Amino acid sequence: MLAFDHAMVSGPALTTPGLSIFFPAYNDSGTIASLVITARASAQKLTPDFEIIVVNDGSADHTAEIIDELAHTYPEVRAIHHPANRGYGGALRTGFSESRKEFIFYTDGDAQYDPAEMEVLWPKMTMGVDVVNGYKIARSDPMHRIIIGRVYHHTVKMLFGLRVRDVDCDFRLIRRSVFDRIALEHNSGVICLELMKKLTDAGCRIEEVPVHHYHRTFGKSQFFNYPRLWRTARDVLKLWIKLVVVGAHRKAGTP
Repeated sequence: MLAFDHAMVSGPALTTPGLSIFFPAYNDSGTIASLVITARASAQKLTPDFEIIVVNDGSADHTAEIIDELAHTYPEVRAIHHPANRGYGGALRTGFSESRKEFIFYTDGDAQYDPAEMEVLWPKMTMGVDVVNGYKIARSDPMHRIIIGRVYHHTVKMLFGLRVRDVDCDFRLIRRSVFDRIALEHNSGVICLELMKKLTDAGCRIEEVPVHHYHRTFGKSQFFNYPRLWRTARDVLKLWIKLVVVGAHRKAGTP
């Protein structure tokens, strides 16, 4: 099942690589427990060395109590709490910085992706691959969200020179070592665009795998409202100037 030539389990001297799994969670009390339990079951099939982190980004519902109970119940689970909401990017930055294992998998806490499908990404992380990026087989959202998503996707691909099939599919398996080469700065939702652009500019090899996308069954989207869309457009423009026009991260030769 595993594709790691350097880490196949064929004797006591060889071990599979470690895996950090994390979920950014904001008011996801109705979904986070099932996601963690599913992720734990899948991780056990992949490696004995794993951890699960839930980053509670200042939730106002019962997310904090639920993930504390999960951490009390399962030794592999850690709960991290932001006292105030930092934004999606802030939650991702915390998750990446707190991950300790060789590989990092993350997806959202709203259950629009099935964490069990990390088993599809795992074999693609072969020697020389830095990122395995999911892309949605079909988007399970209302039509207006699908249209906005497509416009956004094609616009940012053109502006930032990206070739991945799905820029904002938050279902990724990443080598932890890539963060020695890039540094993320944004606290808003454009962090995914920042991540993919910096990975591309750093010469990271990216593999892509189709994954399923499901209807939201609990809570509501934090992205699809007019004030947020306006702020996103503004943030994309600022990011384009910084990463494409100025390109300071490339000129400095550092993250």
